[in-house]
Order: sequence, then structure tokens, then C-alpha cells
Amino acid sequence: MVLRIRLQQGRPIQHKPGKNRHVALALSALLVPVALMAYVLGFWRLASDMGLAGEFPFAGLFSHWQVWLPLAALLHIGASSLKKYGQGGELNVPRILALPSFPPRVPKEPEERKISSH
Repeated sequence: MVLRIRLQQGRPIQHKPGKNRHVALALSALLVPVALMAYVLGFWRLASDMGLAGEFPFAGLFSHWQVWLPLAALLHIGASSLKKYGQGGELNVPRILALPSFPPRVPKEPEERKISSH
């Protein structure tokens, strides 16, 4: 016995650029406070190492300011890139952050149509 289920066709997949700009803006708005918190933790740990602040609450990998400050900078760059994309710009990842196996996309320019005279 073969049972076939027929489903209605949904909307076709849209291949237009910028269809998730609202998601980028929301994610950007959420990343800004996270980056600020990472900056605060990094500078707290740095001040704690210099004896200017109290004891730092974390141990292990996250007990070093060398982890928190670069993490905060990456989050800040990511938030600003997403905000620019969400407001109508292009999503440009800084060249230094682009992975070599995933080169940045270069928009293709429209090819000129060759007019054949027959």
C-alpha cells in the first residue's frame, strides 16, 4: 500500500537581497549591551590585576582581560556591521575578519547583451 500526501504549494523562495534587515537590526540592538558588558568585564579584570578594583568573579579561561577585550571588540564590530546592513547598507565584513575559505561575495555586474545582426 502506497500512501501519498499532497501538500499545497507555498510561496516560492525569494532571492532578493536585504530580506532580513529587520532581523539584523534586532540582533544589532541585542549585541550592543553584550559588547558593553564584555568591555566592562575586561576593564574590571585589568583593574583587578593592577590592584585598583576588587576580586574578579570568574576563574579559568574567562578570568583574563586578554579574552574579554578582543571579544568585546568583535561583538562591537559585528553589531555595527549588522546595524549598517539593517538600515539599508550592504553587509560588509572587515577583510581581516573574513575567513579564507569563505571569500566575501562581490556583486556581479550585469552583462551587456550582444546584439546579433542577422
